[in-house]
Amino acid sequence: MDDTSSFISRRSATLEDIAREAGVSISTVSRALNDSPSVKRRTKQQIWQIARAHDYEFRASMPSGPIGADATIAVVVPAPQARDTRVSDPFFLELLAGIAEAARERNADLIISHLSPRAGGDLDYAMSTSRATGVIFIGQSSLHHEFNALAARDNRFVVWGAEFPDSQYCTIGSDNLAGGRRATAHLARLGRRRILFLGDTEAPEAEQRFRGYRQALDQAGLALDDSLILPAHFEVHSAEAAMRSAIAGGLKFDAVFAASDLIAIGAIRALSRSGISIPCDVSVVGYDNIPAARLVTPQLTTIDQDANLAGRMLVSKLIDKGDGPAMPERLETSLLIRESCGG
Repeated sequence: MDDTSSFISRRSATLEDIAREAGVSISTVSRALNDSPSVKRRTKQQIWQIARAHDYEFRASMPSGPIGADATIAVVVPAPQARDTRVSDPFFLELLAGIAEAARERNADLIISHLSPRAGGDLDYAMSTSRATGVIFIGQSSLHHEFNALAARDNRFVVWGAEFPDSQYCTIGSDNLAGGRRATAHLARLGRRRILFLGDTEAPEAEQRFRGYRQALDQAGLALDDSLILPAHFEVHSAEAAMRSAIAGGLKFDAVFAASDLIAIGAIRALSRSGISIPCDVSVVGYDNIPAARLVTPQLTTIDQDANLAGRMLVSKLIDKGDGPAMPERLETSLLIRESCGG
């Protein structure tokens, strides 16, 4: 750190200090701190980094939410990969509700960011230019290694998603491996022998559910059949189309473990429209326990992960972590048996 930076750090930074360190005019600093589109992105990022490094009071010139809050939390959803991470996804609505309620209880503002990080540089930009006290990333997509690198520079974030053995950052997520194993084992106990896995396996969470499926098959003495692994995106219409194609192609199966409830509902629609009885001919299990799981006919057996609790834990980890990184946690899952399994 040069002499100028050392001097600034010993007292409250001013616009003049920031301008001098950034090598720009005071008016440019003022516009950057007000998020003006007239300032280039790279320059704005540099100015925000300097301001944050010297604890410059952002609120004086750039309010980030309702006045009077003790903290500001930004929620960022990485670019969709296997799971469609639109805000309209019922599971994410529940997760956001938990975050919002916890933020209100902690007197924190909440910002929903439209930034969709696709690479490490995007994560750096999200953190270095954020006005928020901390950031919650909903999902990891394929950015695990980039999050690890980010944690070495800035730990003001937590992630909803799967935990990896080498994670250097805090994640909150359900025990996807155990959940997938529990769902598939239940179907095997019902006497089902051709259990189809429906869903993509690219996202870390879905891949862990698929591994649980494979483990349960092995424990039940059932061979893994590649023809019973059916890709489908995390939404109803994709799952319905994939299932109808499999049925039309003559694929034989007597159970479905879907990687999400939306996928399971799509499977139920396809099976019902093809004249296949649920659960007499085919049993179906989903994952998430969204409200719609209780409203479809037949009611959906599913793996429950408490999205509301998860949202509260994300806020708690972010606000209460202190100077070091918070410890990751996995939420327990449970099997909710309803009509779609027959037992």
